[in-house]
Amino acid sequence: MPRVSKRKSEPVRSSEPAAKKTAKEVERIDSFFATYANTSIDMIDPEGVEKLCADLNIEYTDIKVLVLAWKLNAKKQGYFTQDEWRTGLKSLHVDTLKKLQKQLPELVKEAFKKEKFEDFYHFSFRYCLTEDKQKNLDIETTCELLKLLLHSPYDQQVDSFIEFLKIQKEYKVINMDQWTNFYRFCQEIDFPDFKNYDDGLAWPIILDNFVVWLREEKFA
Repeated sequence: MPRVSKRKSEPVRSSEPAAKKTAKEVERIDSFFATYANTSIDMIDPEGVEKLCADLNIEYTDIKVLVLAWKLNAKKQGYFTQDEWRTGLKSLHVDTLKKLQKQLPELVKEAFKKEKFEDFYHFSFRYCLTEDKQKNLDIETTCELLKLLLHSPYDQQVDSFIEFLKIQKEYKVINMDQWTNFYRFCQEIDFPDFKNYDDGLAWPIILDNFVVWLREEKFA
């Protein structure tokens, strides 16, 4: 017969303090949300985002706003639902304006890390699709977004592609496949000699045309 241990069992630790702490955090996040929310639609709308930007001392067009939308997994440009706000800020442990202001520069660094950037890059395209069932971006928006996201590491490619987009007449919009492949083009293709560019591979035609234009017009 096994001997009964005389060692006292460990007391069960209550999870109540942690639960209370989490509840208080959510309460503060909700209060933070209410500061900027339009109560008639229970969302932070573009006017609320502008007020948030003013309080953060950043422009509405600052990349920090796009990064925040990415971290909140926002579905509609210029709007944050309470669930997006609560879930996103809770994961960041941010419940005040001061904490958000301090966190934003670090979030920008995170977005541009190699292992995170592709997700951020794809999100940015989707986030700028402002109409229901919209699948393409107009050329002007595409150019602004490229300058915001890719200009620093790939300034020559971006400047040349933007110039091409503005003078060509065939394309009025850019789709996700073209958007994705331009980033791959910047990563993989030698610039500006294109010695490893093979137009027989599955590149979008717009990039074939871009390379032809550069070879014939820009670097002839």
